[in-house]
Amino acid sequence: MKLAIFDYGAGNIFSLKIALEKQNAQVDVITNFDGTNDYEGLILPGVGNFDPAIRSIRDYSSKTFADYVGKKTPVLGICLGMEMFFEKSEEGKEKGLAAIDGDVVLLPNKFKIPHMGWNNIKIRKSNPLLDGIEDESWVYFVHSYRAKPKNYDVVAADSDYGIEVPAVISKGNLYGTQFHPEKSGKIGSLMIKNFLRECKK
Repeated sequence: MKLAIFDYGAGNIFSLKIALEKQNAQVDVITNFDGTNDYEGLILPGVGNFDPAIRSIRDYSSKTFADYVGKKTPVLGICLGMEMFFEKSEEGKEKGLAAIDGDVVLLPNKFKIPHMGWNNIKIRKSNPLLDGIEDESWVYFVHSYRAKPKNYDVVAADSDYGIEVPAVISKGNLYGTQFHPEKSGKIGSLMIKNFLRECKK
């Protein structure tokens, strides 16, 4: 099992790499989409800010994200990585990847921002990422923004933070979590294992 983590150059992705390697995955860290995609899965990590991360994906590669992953390579976007799937974010001015219709908006300022800590998720529909995960399981969040998809059918699970926050999204070969699976204990480990199973198919 060979996976790639895209490094935006923004910070530490060590814990994510370790979490994948614990599941016997071989992990490369890449900084562009210039080479041949010989990976069984790609991960967009949850470290960084929207505009610099989008520019690192868009401006320094000979291939676009869509061309590189096609419709077959499973992609897991974590937190910021998931937010980049959408058309735009209030965190920045750059256009998102527009792989999923909708925007990313700031959490209302009546709540503590960032939302940091453990929260439970409500499963809305079955999804490969959630196989074996019980409803109301607890996962670890660190975020100030939430996805606002135009079609709520892409939301497999959400979380209540005084406002509904899409927690797991899925469309085709794209999977996203607003929380950090690599910091979410046994539940997060199972989700990573589920993602790797999809990569094997």
